Amino acid sequence: MTEASIRAKKGMSSVKDMPLLQDGPPPGGFPGVRYARRIPNTGPHGYTVFAIAVAAVSYGFYQVGQGNKVRAAYKQEKLDARLAVVPFLQAEEDARFVRAKQRLDAQEAEIMKNVPGWEAGSSVYHTKRWMPPPKPLGIMNQ
Repeated sequence: MTEASIRAKKGMSSVKDMPLLQDGPPPGGFPGVRYARRIPNTGPHGYTVFAIAVAAVSYGFYQVGQGNKVRAAYKQEKLDARLAVVPFLQAEEDARFVRAKQRLDAQEAEIMKNVPGWEAGSSVYHTKRWMPPPKPLGIMNQ
């Protein structure tokens, strides 16, 4: 497209013959330039986030408390079961102790039969109070 058809002036021979046409602002002016930083609100307020966090932590502590109650109940049940079995285990250990003591007394009497005044199975402690042996019986000669 030529300049003559644009300006609607026929027969121009030079650019200087063109009428002066200056660009200007549109009617009403240009829109304002936004130079301030305006970040759109894309999420909840801080109070809301804080309230949600407090609720989540509270629920977590509640669950921990409930778990502690269950764990304490299991621990108490285990302790009760152990306490119920202790007399039977003690009776078995006492019977094993008596058998081992009799066997060791017989072995001691056999070994020390030629020593005058030796009493097999007597305490080496000079007291009337019963003292447990220094080592578990049965471990000595096994």
